[in-house]
Amino acid sequence: MSLGSISGLFQTALELGLMSSLTVLALFLSYTMLNVCDLSTDGCFTLGASVGAVVAIAGHPFLSIPAAMGAGIISGFVTAVLQTRMGINSLLAGIIVNTGLYSVNIAIMGNSSLLNMNKTDTVFSMLKDALGKGTLGSQYKLIIVGIAVIAVIIFLSLFLRTRLGLAIRATGNNPDMVRSSSIDPAFTITVGLCVANAFTGLSGCLLAQSQKSVNIDIGSGMVTVALASLLIGNAFMGKGSIPKRAVGAVIGSIIFRLVYTIALRFNMPAFMLKLVSSVIVIIAISGPYFKEQLPLIRRRREVKKHA
Repeated sequence: MSLGSISGLFQTALELGLMSSLTVLALFLSYTMLNVCDLSTDGCFTLGASVGAVVAIAGHPFLSIPAAMGAGIISGFVTAVLQTRMGINSLLAGIIVNTGLYSVNIAIMGNSSLLNMNKTDTVFSMLKDALGKGTLGSQYKLIIVGIAVIAVIIFLSLFLRTRLGLAIRATGNNPDMVRSSSIDPAFTITVGLCVANAFTGLSGCLLAQSQKSVNIDIGSGMVTVALASLLIGNAFMGKGSIPKRAVGAVIGSIIFRLVYTIALRFNMPAFMLKLVSSVIVIIAISGPYFKEQLPLIRRRREVKKHA
């Protein structure tokens, strides 16, 4: 493998990793901070992609970004209402919303399962034209997704230090204590899921505009990818400040995409990639457990040797 192909491989993984890291940061807020496993992620990702694509096709590429984030907020609000106002289990609420969003996304895409954006101006193509040819112009994708990721990390770092942000974190740790402090957990859960799904919608929008097409299955498996990336990031960064943990989530996303890209490079069949994702999740989840068990296993072996 030549140096040029390795460089191209890493750049592809970096671009895709940064785009999907926005979804990972969404799970960082909902799963890690709020302690809510939101299974509507797949549908919300596709929702952001489809809304962003439709608005861009209508001739408003920059407006597509807030539109996609707004759609994500609505998705998060519906999921939160099902949990907090209708007494539906959080996992089931996510599954219900994810299922319903399939039909919603088809309707948004004009009763089609595919949208082509080859002749559509996007935020990426407009920046590429503005920068022109050259080193900087060739990195237009990294510039846009890099700005988006940095903005989200800064937002999370500041937001989670506010009174509302601290209430969200407290809700994830101990909802009973939050309730006794005259704070409504239903409100904090709703705000947290709305913000998290806004990031997911943004992630879907950027990916759609980057590849200039939207498929109804574009978000399939995103919750698995995001969870694996989050766990990989935790393994690298561990516990610490919010910015440090958020950066760890981004690094985890890039590492996951690098493994994924290498698998594609070695001509692995497309149907095997889901299995690769599952294996990575298993390793990421079980890794810390076996690390804790390692001293105990060693002691057992020493006891057997001296027996």
